[in-house]
Amino acid sequence: MARIAVIGAGMGAMAAAARLAVAGHRVVVYERSDTYGGAVRRFERDGFRFDTGPGLLPLPAVWRDLFVKTGKEPLESCVDLVQVDPASHHVFPDGTRVSLPNASRAGVVAALDEALGKGAGERWGDFLVRARETWDRTRRPLLEEPLWPNWRVLADKEPYPALERKRLLRTRKAATLEQIGAWELGDERLWALLDSHALAYGLDPRRTPASAAVLPYMEHAFGLWYVRGGIRELARAVYERCLARKVEFVFGAEVTGIAEKDGRAVGVELAGGTSQASGSGGGTVAEADHVVAGVDPVRLNGLTAHLLDADGDVRADTVTARPGRFTVLLALRGAPEAGAPHRTVVHAPDRTAELEFLTARSSEPVRPTVTVLRPDDPALCPDADHESVVLSAVAPTEADWDVDGTAERFADLVVDAAESAVPGLRKRVLWREVRSPDRTEDETGAHFGAVPAPSLAAAHGAFLHPANTTRLPGLYRVGGWSHPGGGLPHAGMSGALVAGLIVEGPQFRGSQ
Repeated sequence: MARIAVIGAGMGAMAAAARLAVAGHRVVVYERSDTYGGAVRRFERDGFRFDTGPGLLPLPAVWRDLFVKTGKEPLESCVDLVQVDPASHHVFPDGTRVSLPNASRAGVVAALDEALGKGAGERWGDFLVRARETWDRTRRPLLEEPLWPNWRVLADKEPYPALERKRLLRTRKAATLEQIGAWELGDERLWALLDSHALAYGLDPRRTPASAAVLPYMEHAFGLWYVRGGIRELARAVYERCLARKVEFVFGAEVTGIAEKDGRAVGVELAGGTSQASGSGGGTVAEADHVVAGVDPVRLNGLTAHLLDADGDVRADTVTARPGRFTVLLALRGAPEAGAPHRTVVHAPDRTAELEFLTARSSEPVRPTVTVLRPDDPALCPDADHESVVLSAVAPTEADWDVDGTAERFADLVVDAAESAVPGLRKRVLWREVRSPDRTEDETGAHFGAVPAPSLAAAHGAFLHPANTTRLPGLYRVGGWSHPGGGLPHAGMSGALVAGLIVEGPQFRGSQ
């Protein structure tokens, strides 16, 4: 039985902890805050409840697998999981609206043809076929296996089978999402639909590789799901599964360093006063045979003097340059109208201005693409005569949200966009809670409150994440800032990979 110290109680870290405990190891999780879940949190006030992180669950099979592998109770016995239908309702700048059914290619094609004109659905359907080929080519190396030592094989070749485009005696193929939209989809509304899948992770479609076609494909192929009571209930279920497998949690535990001996990680250094540890001086040391770090690269590199990334390796993300999630939580009087869609995406009226603000090339906030979540869930409201709504957009983490009312002005723009999704919105508002990326950093410790994206192939490795193993033996990375990247499914996969590497050793090659 090995001793495992886990830094952070995020979803990927807890997924690894549960699997390691089942394998017979003693696992202790050290979390700097007073609760579990990482970015999967909840805000409560006056009987209203809101998810402040992800609001929907793609690829639930990842978490089903965790529950199967760590006990007899399946996921559905621990949470009430329901499929969202339609998967999304879209409002475009020209006033066009369309509802896309969940996990139905024929239904999506028909809906787009009816709303956008004949041929639009077929173009999107053909794109999904190419996206599926990209998924098939990259699924195993990007999601199910530890990052290959020869990862440049993933980085140097674009797996998306782009259509050839002949112009002025030249043949070109789309290499970015923007080029897919412009050259293969044509209609600006389809282009905006494609953009929205990248923007959800703070990715700039102008620079995001075409391999990101897997993002809309994942949603189309596997559907979107909601957990009754909010996605926070999934975090609760994973936490309780960890407890049932004898994982220990120490909350309010600030890890200040990685203890090293003979060139290997041998524990974690903790701020003074933390229990479960012993040592001398101003802090304490919790000894361990392996350390699993569920923190972003900036924080992890600050915990050790050892060189974790070097030339030739996949570099840690430039966290300071990544956008974060901006949310507005709305407590509304009045029940929602019958048939209100669970998720509505209101697309930005000026794509270029939105991207310039997102990438901090413009300091003046503009109306962004806004996601409106309206769960039909009595558990989120004080009674049937009220509604709990979450509005979200991505925004630059470098913005000084406390200066000159920047956060409130941007929140007003977000609410303006949501007016087209929620009838009589402003008249129904009892109160609102504005949460900028700074709030995410305060709560979770994520540097600048940035949002990690899934790993993507091509683009010379710029969209890959650091491997789960590090140059310091005994130290592993887990969670959204490590392979295979951000998002609830990817976090769960990272936990499975790290557990496999510790249990089976460096020869582990993923699930078969």
